Amino acid sequence: MTHFADRLCAAVEQKGSCVVVGLDPRPEMLPPEFRPGPDDSAEVIAERIRLFHRHVIETVAPHAVAVKPQIAFFEVFGPAGLSAYLDAISFARARGLLVIGDIKRSDISSTAEAYAQAHLSPDGADAVTVNPYLGSDGLKPFIAKAAENGKGVFVLVKTSNTSAAELQDLLVDGEPVYVRVGKLVRRLGAERVGERGYSLAGAVVGATQKESARVLRETMPEAFFLVPGFGAQGGGAEDCAPCFNRDGLGAVVNSSRGILYAYQKDEQHAADRWREACECAVVKMKESLEDVRNKCRAARDRG
Repeated sequence: MTHFADRLCAAVEQKGSCVVVGLDPRPEMLPPEFRPGPDDSAEVIAERIRLFHRHVIETVAPHAVAVKPQIAFFEVFGPAGLSAYLDAISFARARGLLVIGDIKRSDISSTAEAYAQAHLSPDGADAVTVNPYLGSDGLKPFIAKAAENGKGVFVLVKTSNTSAAELQDLLVDGEPVYVRVGKLVRRLGAERVGERGYSLAGAVVGATQKESARVLRETMPEAFFLVPGFGAQGGGAEDCAPCFNRDGLGAVVNSSRGILYAYQKDEQHAADRWREACECAVVKMKESLEDVRNKCRAARDRG
């Protein structure tokens, strides 16, 4: 199978977009036609989520390169929720979207191998997010399985949550932990680089971490960044600029609530027109990020 990073580059160029739509199903935020009642079972709620995501995927498919289902919001509904998670993967892939499974798994090597086998199987997501806290033992099995099946891995390197600095900014021999993690990811992915110059081992770097992103972009030039924190978490298109390489590639940017539930803040679209609000939000995000990517390329061309 074609190298994951090559497929991601091709999708970005083909669609003129670096948008990832996060699938974070929150029953209380669903449009009224899908919102469950207070006494509905987990199976009923999961089915409503499954149908909602199918509509979302069809709406965003022309404008986004990938979707990112967050597995925790599915697992809470038990087996029916996991079935909805798998349905989102297959439905999105059938419509030409890449799928990033936001699973944030890791463990000792034997357990990590089982996680990797489960989530990076040929029928699984195209890439997954991984926690680096256990070091290379917890990362190597994911990278090996990804290479075997033409998949990708995004390692949590510098996240956008408020307390991230408690650990990620600690200094080790004068160097922040997140830089050490970035160097580890680059080393582990060094032999897994595709034809476009990007490794299958990428990094999660928050949109609200501009200065850290600049450092990491220099530290790991071959890594694709998965950039959360856009929109509802406060990050804007210009905040994402340091995540891109000079070729305008190297990063894909995620928004979840700002797209899924755009109807709640879009006065032009009532709840029964939530699909239009969703499409308007993803197009606006796409266009704003394309402006940033064009600036990166223009700066490169100027030398």
